[in-house]
Amino acid sequence: MINKIWFSLIVLGILCTFLTGTTQITIDAITVSAKSTIELIIALTGFLCFWNGMLNIAEKSGLTKSIAKLLKPILMFLFKKEGREEKALGAIVMNLTSNMFGISNAATPFGIKAMEEMQKHNPIKDRATNDMVLFLVMNAACIQIIPTTIISIRSAASSTNPTFIILPAILSTSIAALVGIGSCKILERYF
Repeated sequence: MINKIWFSLIVLGILCTFLTGTTQITIDAITVSAKSTIELIIALTGFLCFWNGMLNIAEKSGLTKSIAKLLKPILMFLFKKEGREEKALGAIVMNLTSNMFGISNAATPFGIKAMEEMQKHNPIKDRATNDMVLFLVMNAACIQIIPTTIISIRSAASSTNPTFIILPAILSTSIAALVGIGSCKILERYF
């Protein structure tokens, strides 16, 4: 359905350019937009490679394991059943650690693995457990220590201070995570 809507909007827009005589302006705008999109993608690819390399260095240096050791007692307190399973907990820790460094594309496989592991211990297969919902909320509102994607976008957009976002990101994601976790803990008593 959405594809039909988009197709209709594009065709309608093209027809309007013919009727109003602004075809050349539209073609110029498409060309400029395509060029700037390609430039942004190339810049972001470079930044993504850099931050993935940094995460790889952090992993090999033991930094991610140190963070995992700090997170494990907190997660053992928060998760009550399926999230405490060793494989699920390992995937949860790696997912949250990757998200903390702002590399959500590296976190996604760990998030999927964590959900798969928790689903194995789910007694009602067509329904998410409280631990699964809690993990989903924690994943969505994960505390960002270094918001690499946003820094990369700001840098690619020629921001004068692309790292200015770090403190606001830490504060906003911390508040979001605390509110999300609190809401889950309150609502799991009733559902």
